[in-house]
Amino acid sequence: MIFKKPFLPIAVLSTLTTAVSVSYGDDIPLQRETSVNGGYLTFYLDNDLFAGEDRDYTNGARLSWISPNETADDLGAFQGVLRRFSGDDESFNIFRRITGFQDPDKVRYNYGFSLTQLMYTPEDYEPYTQPVGQRRYAGWLGLGFSLHVKDDRILNSVEFTVGTIGPHSKAEETQDFIHDLRNMEKFNGWDDQVPNEVTADISFVQKRRADFVDIERGWFRMDGLTEWGLRLGTFRTEAYLGGFFRAGFNLPTDFSDPRLSSTAYSHRYFSDGSELYVGNVSIYTLFGATARVVGYDATLDGPVFRSFETGNKREVWVGEVFVGLGVRYRNVEFSYVHTIRTQEYREQDEASNFGTVAIRVMF
Repeated sequence: MIFKKPFLPIAVLSTLTTAVSVSYGDDIPLQRETSVNGGYLTFYLDNDLFAGEDRDYTNGARLSWISPNETADDLGAFQGVLRRFSGDDESFNIFRRITGFQDPDKVRYNYGFSLTQLMYTPEDYEPYTQPVGQRRYAGWLGLGFSLHVKDDRILNSVEFTVGTIGPHSKAEETQDFIHDLRNMEKFNGWDDQVPNEVTADISFVQKRRADFVDIERGWFRMDGLTEWGLRLGTFRTEAYLGGFFRAGFNLPTDFSDPRLSSTAYSHRYFSDGSELYVGNVSIYTLFGATARVVGYDATLDGPVFRSFETGNKREVWVGEVFVGLGVRYRNVEFSYVHTIRTQEYREQDEASNFGTVAIRVMF
């Protein structure tokens, strides 16, 4: 846990958003943006204390950087390897068939890097061992290398992540440092966490613009993205299907992820700029849902190459719904998203609630 007080309820924020959107609708021109090609630096923070809780998936942090639009000739050797899974004309045949682009000559590329830390704890902080029926202590730290291929309708992202679960993730030290700063109680059971093991994962995600919800009425616009993804590895193996929709004033034209995920980056659409109606200010709300099939989770199943019982039984089917708010001024964007996630293991009493803050800077 990092913060002591939850954010204002989403309902209040949504009401304020609507009021601001209406009041600015006649005053701010929908001017064209002078540059549509820039890199992004994004910081994501998940925390369950935004919902007034402190258990299970309790904190996540991710820092990601993505390059400006590039051509295939600009890619390095490692991005060239990831390209074989990207769906472009140099991909393996099965990826071209399933995820390919109508006109390979019109795609553009971005490459990126990410650093992610995830933290899991039981609800009771006082025991020095895992409380019966509660989640095992676990931490994970991962470094990601990604390639993103897109046109104006589709984005394919591939990320290879190498990391470590266990004490080497420094989850305990991170939590203790924050608790010392805020004079908060420490969790005592980190010596009973999932043990060290190096992990390696590869993730693929495809996002598509949902044309059936592309609505424009003066200053108001609504759009959406559908997405599906696969992750295979020794930290997590899963598949998912979902989407989210946005509505508001002067929507940013991008594929950006509103929440921390295995391929969470910020992206602009690739286009000639003819449909970019982004001025200096954007205000919008968003909502969405995701369904997952989880085949393996090292925080619940234990390490792959070590015999270790976590005391938890993983749920195969996990669902999420989320709602949020975004505000952008020039090249800086802030968003808050609140997520409700169904039980991830059988002993879990109720669904998880947590919030995600994301700060994006384009340069």
